[in-house]
Amino acid sequence: MIRLENVSKNYKDKKILQNINLEIQDNAITTLIGESGCGKTTTLKMINRLIEPSSGTITIDGQDIRKKNPIALRRSMGYVIQQTGLFPHMTIRQNIELISKIEKKDPKKIKERTLEMMEMVGLNAEEYLDRYPSELSGGQQQRVGIARAFASDPKIVLMDEPFSALDPLTRSSLQDELIHLQENYHKTIVFVTHDMDEAIKISDKIAIM
Repeated sequence: MIRLENVSKNYKDKKILQNINLEIQDNAITTLIGESGCGKTTTLKMINRLIEPSSGTITIDGQDIRKKNPIALRRSMGYVIQQTGLFPHMTIRQNIELISKIEKKDPKKIKERTLEMMEMVGLNAEEYLDRYPSELSGGQQQRVGIARAFASDPKIVLMDEPFSALDPLTRSSLQDELIHLQENYHKTIVFVTHDMDEAIKISDKIAIM
């Protein structure tokens, strides 16, 4: 379980978040929803310490994340953002395998996992693995972003408005795909959106900010 206790974030004299208390259950999709500027993304980024809280405590399974190495913490989580975050100079294969290779996992298992992830997100491995992100559509790139986030088999996946830049049909398709993935992989997913229809469709729990 991810727990935020009395978490606040200030930038100089401006209060972005004040005394947030939130419990995020394991193996469920919890969506943070609210207007632009309400602190959804700030809250998400505090979970993997891309942003540090001004006060309060964030724990994962009872452990204070401030006591963890921030790089190791981030590598232990999947992270999907709106613009995919794929490295343009790397092939699809290299993007998906990056973290696993940094962690020096078994090359054979990395290859097997990569093929599994491509199948998971509905992309033909033979056709796409050696392409570059610029050669894929926006929806295909987002599928690769999801595959990369799941590739190292993290317990927690953070998703920051990952479908908001896509056309309605592609967006609906990826929402369906996410629901299907969750049924099979049972991750703890924290999902940020400003779209209530999306939140209702994909979420187990919704936190309105």
